[in-house]
Amino acid sequence: MTDFEVRTARADEHEQISRLFGEAMMFDATLDDIGRQMFEPDRALVATDGGEIIGTTRALTRDLSVPGAVVDAAHVTGVGVRATHRRRGVMSALIGQQLREVPEAIAVLWASEPAIYGRFGYGAAALGTAYEVDLHRVGPPSDRIRPGALGVLSADEALKELPALLRRLQEQRPGISGRSDLKWRQHLQDKPDERAGRTERQILGYRDESGTILGYALWRGKMNWLPTGPANEVLVEELVAPDVTAYRALWQHLLTMDLGAKLGYGHAAVDEPVQQLVSTPTALDRRISESLWLRVTDVPRALQQRKYAVPHDVVLEVTDHLIESNNGCFRLIADDTSVHCERTDAAADLGLSITDLGATYLGGRRLTEFTTTGRITEHTPGALTRTNTAFTWPVAPVSLEVF
Repeated sequence: MTDFEVRTARADEHEQISRLFGEAMMFDATLDDIGRQMFEPDRALVATDGGEIIGTTRALTRDLSVPGAVVDAAHVTGVGVRATHRRRGVMSALIGQQLREVPEAIAVLWASEPAIYGRFGYGAAALGTAYEVDLHRVGPPSDRIRPGALGVLSADEALKELPALLRRLQEQRPGISGRSDLKWRQHLQDKPDERAGRTERQILGYRDESGTILGYALWRGKMNWLPTGPANEVLVEELVAPDVTAYRALWQHLLTMDLGAKLGYGHAAVDEPVQQLVSTPTALDRRISESLWLRVTDVPRALQQRKYAVPHDVVLEVTDHLIESNNGCFRLIADDTSVHCERTDAAADLGLSITDLGATYLGGRRLTEFTTTGRITEHTPGALTRTNTAFTWPVAPVSLEVF
């Protein structure tokens, strides 16, 4: 059934769109001035039935770190359909039109229902690690940090100091989303009714001897008292420290909190270096799951935007059931100074779907992972091994926030 219309949203529909998404996800949407200012109606699509909004999807204008570069990426969010209009093709129409219209060469999202987005060519490109740390067992580093090197920042200080650190981390690790000034203000909001019984957020910064901030952590605490004594909880919301010393100092502080028994952190990388800083890694109880999903919307442009681990020349045959221009063979030539990709009539070395290209795009998943099930096909002997090496990256991608 297609008795609905898909169109671009209007500026005065922000509240309706927000409430519909909250209804679809089963939470009460809260509206504020920053959210209204950040609303991009020309990047939102709505489905209407008799003039009533019954479905929506949005794309946020943000950038993303990819191997060797930081590029524009459509950050897809707010995908929802009213329960009364399910199973009528509303979501398929919204997502299909969105992917064909976004100007960026890649789109990314966090999937509330992973089974949905694979149908639209998204691949799980980054794995996230959630830690639940037993602070009594972990054995943190014994480094003694210089007094005064750690300090608490105000929100105003954070708005001035933290963006440059996030940008530096983007230059080191793929998968990290950039933030505009407004997004930073929204990110640092600390509404009492959203603390879930925890303390107000602490913004912890590490400075070098010159006073320059080299790393920060956003964290909260929660008092918990057992019959055997204090068992407080530490929740780390974000930790960004491109500098090694700052990284060690921040983790040393967080892992040695007085009265603390448990620490939680939900946005660690698979290869998070804190594993190397403790004497009992098994006390870092880890749960690994898919985090950032990526969809290539323009094959040659996307492949030209990232760098490659080694010089490489390969012809990829890509299949895409939603975007016709992505179908066909593309020759990728990359060396230490340049990357070039264009459509070609040459015979393919490897064949893969747009989903598998998205899954491997950030360098965290290997092409060889998909060959045993036949999802990636090698046509030229040796091409798989060479291309697999070229696509990988020295550090795993990570996404620091759900957007």
